Parts: sequence; structure tokens; C-alpha cells
Amino acid sequence: MEPRIWLIAGPTASGKSALALRLAETIGAEIVNADSMQLYRDLAVLSAAPSPQDQARAPHHLFGTADAADGWSVGRWRAAALQMLRTIAMRDGQAILVGGTGLYFQAMTVGLAEIPQVPPAVRAQATAEFDAMGEAAFRLRLAGPDAASAARIESGDRQRLVRAWSVWAASGVPLSAHQATTEPAFDLGAWRAVALEPPREALYARCDARLEAMVEAGALEEVLALMARDLDPALPAMKAVGVREFAAHLRGEATLAEALAAAQQQTRNYAKRQATWMRGQMADWPRLTQIGAEGQWRQFLALNPGLTP
Repeated sequence: MEPRIWLIAGPTASGKSALALRLAETIGAEIVNADSMQLYRDLAVLSAAPSPQDQARAPHHLFGTADAADGWSVGRWRAAALQMLRTIAMRDGQAILVGGTGLYFQAMTVGLAEIPQVPPAVRAQATAEFDAMGEAAFRLRLAGPDAASAARIESGDRQRLVRAWSVWAASGVPLSAHQATTEPAFDLGAWRAVALEPPREALYARCDARLEAMVEAGALEEVLALMARDLDPALPAMKAVGVREFAAHLRGEATLAEALAAAQQQTRNYAKRQATWMRGQMADWPRLTQIGAEGQWRQFLALNPGLTP
């Protein structure tokens, strides 16, 4: 059975957007965004969203869809992406889901749990307890009812630790237990996936170069516009890599060189986390290990010999 949906995942700066565009032009497919930051129109530069020229070469969907003040959840993205995939299917077309947000792909291929609503008072109490206890003690307490979440959630992720405890406190059922009851959105034979995993040092060099190019392309102006809106710093868009670092420069708290170096370091850290997540959660996905566009395309064709280059 030929796939109607292609999944292309990879860390930032790995070349996945260029690969998706080349595949789209080869097979006449439409591209659907699976990157949580490229959703926001306010982050076109810092999220490395496809340029208007690239978007003119093939249909693109869910890029620049949301305003920075409107925080999208995984569930909201999944609903929008599924609706778009259904629309493309009605046109008898093929779709390419491309991005670096592992949870988005997991929501499609594994499923998304129905998590009960947490009353605001319960969440507020959990947040206050986290601040009073500190992360180590809070995580240790969470490990009692929900050892899986306590072990899985990354160090420093206050939001998800608080959410895991809040779900347990509100429902009496661990978050990990809710997440275990999922259904995939795709039939097994309907999709084919690939993950980009280029050499780490080469990837880091591309991350550094990309940040420098972003400054030239207007990243500071993009951050300044966000600062002028005085948005809640807890919003997803305000947590994008580069926003905090360049905002510090614009407030006079760091030189541009210092802000750029900090943003480059954060981007490398982010790429490492993405690659680690994909090795754990996408272990069975075929890998493309080249860093250059031509090498990646050759590897992709070798994995999919039925395609006509």
C-alpha cells in the first residue's frame, strides 16, 4: 500500500524543511507543519519558517497560523492537522507532515490521551507547592503516584511537573496512566516516516550559522515587536529559543555578541534534546544521517525506491 502521508522529523537546522519541499515538488504533495514554533506568525524568523518563495513552490499549511498571544496545545494542533489531512485526502492528494516537535508526531502515530480538566485552584496550589518545595522534592513526591512521569519529564520543566501532579491531584489517576490509553490517528499502512539524524558537530555548526543569519534577517526586530506587546512570558511563543536572549540585549542587559552566543548555546541544547527524544521515541524510524541536502535526498530515495526523482 502506497503511503498517503509522509512524516519527516528532525532537530532544528537538520534540513528537514528542504527535504520536505523537494519531496513535495517530486510527488505533488502538500506540506503540513508539525513544528510548535512555526505555528506562530510572530516567529517567522526565529522559528526558521519557510520563506514566501518556498511556500510558493508547494502548498503549505499551518505555518504562521497562530498569534503569539494564543497558546496552542498539542491537542489543538492535532485537531487542526487532522482536519487539514482530511481536506488534502478529499483532493486525492498526498501530505507531508514536517517538523521538529516530537510530541506532535507521537500524537498522530501513537495517539493523544484524553486528560481530564484540572480545576484552576488545583493547578494554582500545585504551582505554589512547586515553588515552595523546589524541583527535586516536588519530583520525588510526584514519583510516589506517578513514577513514569517523574522519570520522563526533563529537568527544569516546571510546567509539565506541575501538570502531572495536578492531574493526579484532580483525578486520582496518574497522568502516565491517562497517556497509556491512546489510539493512533493513522492506519499503519497509510504513512511512512523518516527521521534526520546528521552528525552532531556538523548540526551544531549549522545551528550557530543559522542564528547569525537570523540576526541579519530581522530577529531583533521580531523580538522587539513581541516585547512591545507585553505578553505573558509563559506563552509558548515567548519561550522560543532566542526570544529571552535577544530581549536581554534589547533591554541593555547584554551585548549583541553575548546574546547571540547565549542563543546559539540554547539552540544547540535544544537540538540535542530533540535528537535524544527521537532516538528514544522514534527508534524504529529509518534514519537519514547526511547533513547536506543532496546526500539526504539520495538516502531518502534509497529508502523509497519507488519514487521517481
